[in-house]
Amino acid sequence: MTGTAVPGIRDLLHAAADRMSEAGIKGARLDARILLARAMEISRDELIAASRKPVAAEAERFETLVVRRLAREPIAYITGYKEFWSLDFAVGPGVLVPRPDTETLIEAALNLGLDRNAPLRVADLGAGSGALLIALLMEFPRARGTGFERSFQALAYAGANLKRHGLEGRGEIVGGDWNQAPAGAFDLILSNPPYIPSHEIEALEPDVRLHEPRAALDGGPDGLDAYRALAGLVPGLLRPGGMVLLELGQGQEKAVEGLFQELLLVRIVPDLAGISRVLVLKKPN
Repeated sequence: MTGTAVPGIRDLLHAAADRMSEAGIKGARLDARILLARAMEISRDELIAASRKPVAAEAERFETLVVRRLAREPIAYITGYKEFWSLDFAVGPGVLVPRPDTETLIEAALNLGLDRNAPLRVADLGAGSGALLIALLMEFPRARGTGFERSFQALAYAGANLKRHGLEGRGEIVGGDWNQAPAGAFDLILSNPPYIPSHEIEALEPDVRLHEPRAALDGGPDGLDAYRALAGLVPGLLRPGGMVLLELGQGQEKAVEGLFQELLLVRIVPDLAGISRVLVLKKPN
């Protein structure tokens, strides 16, 4: 009598991808590969090379991960990390998953004509995982920066990521509201505030709506609550000639610009899809 055949990598991938596709998960085949590589503790390249290898103990671990994904837990929470600006960041429940669109903030900062070796003082208001602050410090090697974050869960991830990238000497993460930032201290401020109108939250993908922190998404009735708070705060935080880069929701550029009466418009930067994604403003000299 023969025993039950041990499934191979290809069999596991196809079965899991089909289940996730039926559940309405976009990119199910890629997710299946990511999760199986995680379960086997190998890279995705190694997974492809071993596509016909039988899998025994790893199959149970893989099934556990697939069940979590079927519950629409973000893939980044399951694997414990997310790539942003070609850097790896630890993420998990309680912290917003960094998005590719947010990389537009870093691109915009690099296109401001600033001296890359200047000893700039930078701030990230609402630091989350610390991705923005850390990416910026990696690009400006003499800059020093502070991230402000009031979520204790996100604060822990941001601190761990700062250490992970060896930036404890040039960066810090401060727990608390934005208004704890010191006046007149910064040459450059970045922020990806919550900007989704409250009534649109329920229409978001389940991965986001059910799992990511609502406080990092919900911008109030019209999506502009956080910008109103920033408009009253940011001009006092900037040094003369300093600039702020704000991530925008689709179609918000004019409304947000109108809130910052004390600052001058430098430019509006589109993302790769052509959507106005970053508002760049400057404090007069």
